[in-house]
Amino acid sequence: MPAAADAIVTTDLTKIYPGGITAVDGMSLTVPQGEIFGLLGPNGAGKTTTASMLTTRVIPTSGEALVGGVDVVRHPAVAKQLIGVVPQTNTLDRSLTVWENLYFHGRFFGMGARDSRRAADELLEQFRLSERAQAPVMALSGGLAQRLMVARALLHRPAILFLDEPTAGLDPQSRIGLWDIIAGLRQSGQTVVLTTHYMEEADQLCDRIGIMDHGRILALGTPGELKQSVGADTIVTLASEGDLEGLASALRERVDGVDATTVMDGTVQVAVRGTDRVLVRVIDAAEGAGYELRDVGVAAPSLETVFINLTGKDLRD
Repeated sequence: MPAAADAIVTTDLTKIYPGGITAVDGMSLTVPQGEIFGLLGPNGAGKTTTASMLTTRVIPTSGEALVGGVDVVRHPAVAKQLIGVVPQTNTLDRSLTVWENLYFHGRFFGMGARDSRRAADELLEQFRLSERAQAPVMALSGGLAQRLMVARALLHRPAILFLDEPTAGLDPQSRIGLWDIIAGLRQSGQTVVLTTHYMEEADQLCDRIGIMDHGRILALGTPGELKQSVGADTIVTLASEGDLEGLASALRERVDGVDATTVMDGTVQVAVRGTDRVLVRVIDAAEGAGYELRDVGVAAPSLETVFINLTGKDLRD
């Protein structure tokens, strides 16, 4: 049995779709109560299928998933009472006002009229939507609609909130605004499972992150732990014309302390141990190999570095 502090426990959780497509492959994972946990990975990594199984929308092929101590396959109706879900698509009722979307959600989940009315008013205030309470949903911008969907998912006071790509398609201001709201949930002790393919989003918001690809979690830890796992101290990015694979090979041969090189988006990224004259050594090696550099950048290891080292993929594919 899971400890009382565990919000989610999965054991060998697997989903195989018709045609033999394995979306999630034997996932065993524990998420404590009060944690903001991120599933990070490219499209098709298995993030959405994982969230769908945990929220009872998809039935696992095998394995077990407990949400709030409840088996989501054996007792889906009970599990649904414990969770709030914000899907990728807008599921607001367009025939209702902003306030009505909240009020009737509470009623649907068995809340009394008075409690549902009070909760709707409180969440409108918390999410800075009070001035739009009587506005039709159709009048909301994408950012405001997403904010309302998060508020609605919280109205029945779920133990666990699932956010599936919550800022996909939002403009930068709306994205930052939603980040502030999600960060605020941490202060209240709300457990959140966040699926995303945005590096910065996961780094900013999550207590721990699982990096997924091909249905498996390839790495698991805090953002800091994952970045430290790279082993390199500096990431140098070089833009040049010509054979970039050849440039990467030359840098591995000519620069001491190079852990890895990656060619992506017309650049070569070089992971280097140590900080002593790193930039000078890398530039000298590139020019000594006959390459003319158009641009050079230096940064500390990032979550993107971790992901690329694990999968060799550009996150935008």
